[in-house]
Amino acid sequence: MTDTITLRVDAGGQRVDKFLADHSLLSRSAIQRLARDGRVRVDGAAVEPAYKVREGQELVVDVPPTEPDVLLRAEDIAVDVLYEDEDVVVVNKPAGLVVHPAHGHKTGTLVNAMLGRIESTTGRESGRPGIVHRLDKDTSGVMVVAKTDVAQLALGRQLQAKRFAKEYLALVWGDPGEMSTVVEAPLLRDAEDRRRMVVRAGGRDAVTRFERIAAWGGGNDRATLLHVEPVTGRTHQIRVHLAYAHFPIVGDPVYGRRGDRSGLARQFLHAWRLTVRLPHAGERTFTAPLAPDLVAYLDTLGAPISQKPLFAEVA
Repeated sequence: MTDTITLRVDAGGQRVDKFLADHSLLSRSAIQRLARDGRVRVDGAAVEPAYKVREGQELVVDVPPTEPDVLLRAEDIAVDVLYEDEDVVVVNKPAGLVVHPAHGHKTGTLVNAMLGRIESTTGRESGRPGIVHRLDKDTSGVMVVAKTDVAQLALGRQLQAKRFAKEYLALVWGDPGEMSTVVEAPLLRDAEDRRRMVVRAGGRDAVTRFERIAAWGGGNDRATLLHVEPVTGRTHQIRVHLAYAHFPIVGDPVYGRRGDRSGLARQFLHAWRLTVRLPHAGERTFTAPLAPDLVAYLDTLGAPISQKPLFAEVA
């Protein structure tokens, strides 16, 4: 049974997540998760964690029942391990694998696959031990998973300080040209469809850089492979920003081109490289080879009509 917390704001100006953490038994991180799931409302409207409250407003939080820990169990799921030491496991996540248990995905996740290697208790109550960052279910590529609480704290601080260097590959419709492009556009959860993100004033700051490294075709069929570097790490950021810039990702069922006839079963988005400072091994760069289904799709396009030297590292 869902519990409901109702509070009246006695002094405005604070973020809603901080106000609720100060006035309830919920942690700030738990409140942030609930807000992103649409479970924190101000005067009847769902809000994001960064929303600034005003005096006199009514806050309502719907707290779902806690999932029992027994559901969090190790499972025999094959995942390609790129690197492992006493602090971390670096994996090449396949498309179709959910990162952690959530509504509709209680088992069969990356966390279940990693549990036998993870000692970390941080995040275990929410089904996320070891998880520092995430990839969408149908995005493939490199991820680092913390094995201990100390490693999870150290990596989490790097992520907050924007010291993770993430590089993605995305095939998009259209052509941004030779010059590098930067998209700076705030992101907010869509009030009409909580599964989607939208560019809207008042959202969380988000910045994405990208440049073309190869191109195929022409006209409406022009497709380009982009090297993408997200400066921030918002939900669906790359997919939304590229669509906002009029370069929707090929195969994206949510933000992609209407009538996409690519035949791809998922979005052409791959987490290619990750540079991070490990607690004992120091700064390392890990590369996840482009997923086989994406390589096969590029093969159907033939030789690119233009390419940059970086493309040779991908193909």
